[in-house]
Parts: sequence; C-alpha cells; structure tokens
Amino acid sequence: MPEIARPGGVSRPARHRLIAILAFVMLAAASVAGGALSGTTRSGTPHSAPASSTTPTADAPLASATPRPAPAALQAPVPVLGGTALSLEDPASLWVVVNKQRPLRPADYSPTDLVAVPVAHTWQPQLRQEASGAVVNMFAAARDEAGLTLASNSAYRGFAAQTRVYDAAVAARGTASADSGIARPGSSEHQTGLAIDVGAVSGRCSLNACFGETSEGRWLAENAGRFGFLLRYPADKVPVTGYEFEPWHFRYIGTDLAADMHERGITTLEEFFGLPPAPGYP
Repeated sequence: MPEIARPGGVSRPARHRLIAILAFVMLAAASVAGGALSGTTRSGTPHSAPASSTTPTADAPLASATPRPAPAALQAPVPVLGGTALSLEDPASLWVVVNKQRPLRPADYSPTDLVAVPVAHTWQPQLRQEASGAVVNMFAAARDEAGLTLASNSAYRGFAAQTRVYDAAVAARGTASADSGIARPGSSEHQTGLAIDVGAVSGRCSLNACFGETSEGRWLAENAGRFGFLLRYPADKVPVTGYEFEPWHFRYIGTDLAADMHERGITTLEEFFGLPPAPGYP
C-alpha cells in the first residue's frame, strides 16, 4: 500500500507522541469521569461529550516514552493534530467510535452540515461536508490513476431510515443474522454522516464480500487511507467490530488518523484507541 501523505508538516515522532497522549487522556478521562470526555470541535468551539456506554478496559496499543500523567492532570483538553482534541464520544467528532457497545448519544443524532455528494450513485448520497469532499477526491483519483469508476451505494442514513433497514433485515433473516450485518437504529456509523458504502458503477458484487476481489475493491483497500477513509470492518476483525467483512464500507476519520493507523498496522478504531471489542449488543 502506498504511504499515506501526511499533511500539516508535523514530524512523525511528535505526531506519534501526541496521538499516544490523546489515547491515554481519553482512556483515563473515561475511567475518572464515567466516560465523559471534554474537548474542542474542529472549529475550536468547546464542547462536553456525552457519557460513554462502556468504559475502556485496555490501554491503547501505542508505545510512548512519555510518562502517563496523574489522573488529576487529565481533565483539560490536550492539543493534538493541528490544535484540537477530538472526542471518541461526541457524535459530531470525526473520531467518534460507534459500535454495538457504543451507541450514539443522542440516539436520534443528525449532523448539521450534511451536503449532497456529487458522484455516481444508486441513491442520492449525503455526507458531512468534509467527508463529501474527500469522497469526490477519492473517486476522481480512482478514475485518473486506475481507470475505475466508483459509485455510492449508500451514505448518510438517519435514525428513521436505519430503523426501516434494520426492521426489514430482521423480517427477512431473523434478529441474529440481521445483527451480524446491519446496525440497530442509533448504533450505525451511517447516522454520523461519515460512512459510505462504495461499489463499482457496474454494480458488480455491490454490498457483497466478493467486492473485495474486484479491481475497485482492491484499489479502495490500498488507497482509501490517502483520503482519510478507513475500511471499517476487516475480514479478520469480526470479533472486534461485531460485523461481517464489509469491503464496501468506508468510514471517514481524516487523513491524520488514517496515516497513523496505517503506519502502525492497526486496522480498527477499537484497537487503536484501546477500547473493548464489541462483538454484540449489551
């Protein structure tokens, strides 16, 4: 996989220390404050994140020579990655971790900056503005670099839409089977406006595991990180994510975090931030 470009000019060691500090801060703050994590938005507006549905029990898998601060020193936001501390709890954060153990709070959250994504699609996609721009750039690169034409199969889905999708899956497959591939309402990454299901414009293997073997699926797996996207549900991490392999589902996390995850060879948000696995619902 090509090395992911690193914006901002911050040196690699400094970035790693900052990322490590952030992970330690988030874990300790979750323990001390019951999952609440304070930080600032990317615009610099202070916020207090909602309480976590789980308390992390494992240290983040990041090596650092920096001593861990005492708990009392971990309450203030820590400036990282361009001067902002991004929450794992706040649904508006680019780093929010949503899984079967960590539902959105509030459950009916809806982003305020949704925009149409001007790409080929099955259903007209919407994403948050930053993620939308990244999708446009990624689709253009696939065309220009590899002659591939990608299409959006699904992007933002609100609480009501996710309810319809989940209920239909339960009716067709039963609850256990539906839960292996469809998030329950309030627990879907699609509701954040940061996730997109990508396929080939031809429709070949759309929303199917065989998409990973297509030219489009292989290109995305190798290059999505350059544009800030993470293949969220890898084939070898089902016990961690709780979902079957989805080579079409990509989550926007920003190029900084995508670069650090790539460099460390860590493929899930749960493992990167030292959060517990989420194989099932409570």
